[in-house]
Amino acid sequence: MIRTVTIGGEYGSGRAEIARQLAEKLGWRLLDNALIQQIASTAHVDPAVAMQFDECIDSFLHRMHKALWRGGYEGVASATEDDVFDADKMVELSRCIIESAAKEGNCVIVGRGGQCVLQERGDVFHVFVYAPRAERIERVRREGKPGDDPEAQIEFVDHRRSAYIRRYFGQEWTNRHLYDLMLCASMGEAAAAAAVLAAIGRGPER
Repeated sequence: MIRTVTIGGEYGSGRAEIARQLAEKLGWRLLDNALIQQIASTAHVDPAVAMQFDECIDSFLHRMHKALWRGGYEGVASATEDDVFDADKMVELSRCIIESAAKEGNCVIVGRGGQCVLQERGDVFHVFVYAPRAERIERVRREGKPGDDPEAQIEFVDHRRSAYIRRYFGQEWTNRHLYDLMLCASMGEAAAAAAVLAAIGRGPER
């Protein structure tokens, strides 16, 4: 029986709204912004700080600094690394929370490499959402701020998500073998959520 669904997808594809509707129909917990809040609370940092490291990798300069810390005096290096919140720490905490949520079940997890972290669990269903570029541009434009460049945002976020999955999980983000269902959101968010429900053999809990 499927007890957890992970939903990844292209930027501007509507994955967050599809996940929200799916969780609502199932009566399951949604781990999207709530995951950021939980990480921030665990790490004792502001949620805005956690958001900065969401689905991204540390800069080359930061990674060099960490390598130098590890090469320094053991006591100094350990204390310094413990005090740092960065992308590596974000991934570490994300993994723990995702694994814990899957054990508990009845949750929909958005992004953050959930399809990789939980790949070996038989009670998890993995979804990838994509959409035609024109639709993505229109969605990003509609949800963004005046003056934003939707095409540039799409390129930037997609590249960042791809690099994140490659660095931390050694996988290609769009590898179809990571997913049980690859879904085009052109059908509409409600229809897409319904398609996932049908695929996992579940209906809204009464």
